[in-house]
Amino acid sequence: MVLSVESAIDAVMVYPDGALVTRVIAVDLPAGDSRVLVEDFPPELDTASLRVDGEAEEKLMIEAVDARPPRPVPPAKLPEIDQRIEVLKDERADLQDAIAAAEARRKFAERFAEKSPAGLGEQGEARPLAEWRAAFAAVSEEVADARAAIRAAERRQRELDREIARLEADRAAEPPNRLGLRIDVSAAAATRAVLRVSYAMRDACWAPLYDARLDTGSGDRKPALELIRRAEITQSTGEDWSDVTLSLATARVARRSEVPDLDPLIVEFEAAEFAVVRRRFEPAGAASAPAPKKAEEQQAVQETSAFQATFRIPGRVSISASEGGRGLRISTVSIAPELVIRSTPLLDPTAFLEASFVHGEDAPLLSGRVAIYRDGMFVGRVQMTGAGKGETVRLGFGADDQVKVERVVVKRSEGSSGLIVTTSKTDERSFKIIVHNGHDFPIQMMILDQMPVSEHEDIVVELLPSKTPPTASNVRDKRGVLEWAFEARPGEFKEIAFGWRMRWPKDRGVVMPPSG
Repeated sequence: MVLSVESAIDAVMVYPDGALVTRVIAVDLPAGDSRVLVEDFPPELDTASLRVDGEAEEKLMIEAVDARPPRPVPPAKLPEIDQRIEVLKDERADLQDAIAAAEARRKFAERFAEKSPAGLGEQGEARPLAEWRAAFAAVSEEVADARAAIRAAERRQRELDREIARLEADRAAEPPNRLGLRIDVSAAAATRAVLRVSYAMRDACWAPLYDARLDTGSGDRKPALELIRRAEITQSTGEDWSDVTLSLATARVARRSEVPDLDPLIVEFEAAEFAVVRRRFEPAGAASAPAPKKAEEQQAVQETSAFQATFRIPGRVSISASEGGRGLRISTVSIAPELVIRSTPLLDPTAFLEASFVHGEDAPLLSGRVAIYRDGMFVGRVQMTGAGKGETVRLGFGADDQVKVERVVVKRSEGSSGLIVTTSKTDERSFKIIVHNGHDFPIQMMILDQMPVSEHEDIVVELLPSKTPPTASNVRDKRGVLEWAFEARPGEFKEIAFGWRMRWPKDRGVVMPPSG
């Protein structure tokens, strides 16, 4: 038996680069073999991803699933459309004949006016003034009537052309193409069955967004950071997701599923060409709110596996195909951050407040935009790189105007060195960085600077002895980057003194790009 039924979207799993849509089909099946036909699937779905399962009151076997591409279907009223187009074309032809006749009338009147002698009768006698005025008026009226008829006919022709074009477009148009699905089933007895069909769609995605709300603390209150994870969902699949169960997954479906192979790297002599390979989340530490109660955003339920995290949005959600981005809150977590003032006075003397923390959740933090709030004030947006469990996340919270940083050049000398005969050139520079903590509480500081890096054995660069040697070198694997980490007491002026010397052969020149 062949049964034609309809389906409805019930659940959607959205990935950062696609979506998995699940449709539900409710059907009454007779005992024995049946074929279920469903004609309302989008043609853009990935047919290789089609999967069918379900349940029934009696034993049910799903034997085969076949997707049928959409077939062009002519409009239902094609004969009426063709007849109407024919009538309009006939009317247009009649108007063209009317235009030609009016054009002939106009030309005849104009030729008559040109060839008739003005003011003379048949014998050459002078006509009365009233007669030649009447003749002039008759010619003018004839020409005006002809031109008016032509204009009216041309206007009607333009209207007919537009209507004919619309009808021809309707004639060529096809109803929305839908993919047909054929499901062969076998039931042990007559039963009510619910079939679920899932398939992948490309024109959907979600992007992570974050709110980072920092309370810098005061007195005996420690700093606190509230990190709110959000999702911006967009879809242009051509079908609305109405009242569906919505989930978000961190896995990416468009990436390749296996590691790429390396080809042999063959080096040959110059004759040959070669290439150079250079759980659920709940707000932590929430206090009881006084009346009136504060409105709270709905949050998702997290399910984490070894290789991906899934967030289930509570309730049912509707997202239109033409709605644009839809923002949903996923989770909120409270963090005890480490605060530090960081500055790179070589490039910018501004002192920036930075909060860092170790990501402790099983669900990874995907790369995304972060709206930054400091003590309740919006201070900007930053881009956060992705982080897995156990990785450190750093977020900037804007300038700290209570901390002043100044960098000055103490010494800069270029010359030659050698006992008797000059053998090399030198470039020696010394710097001083002054930091002032204008707060009434101690702060942690990190000052960054740099020294040249040589990749040639004849160019020697050395750090000069100083009162404040750096606490770290090659910071974040960047060669030559130096860091001084210290605590600045309330109102304290802290001075960092350092310098470097560079030597190279006297007969050679060196090039050092400007910093930054």
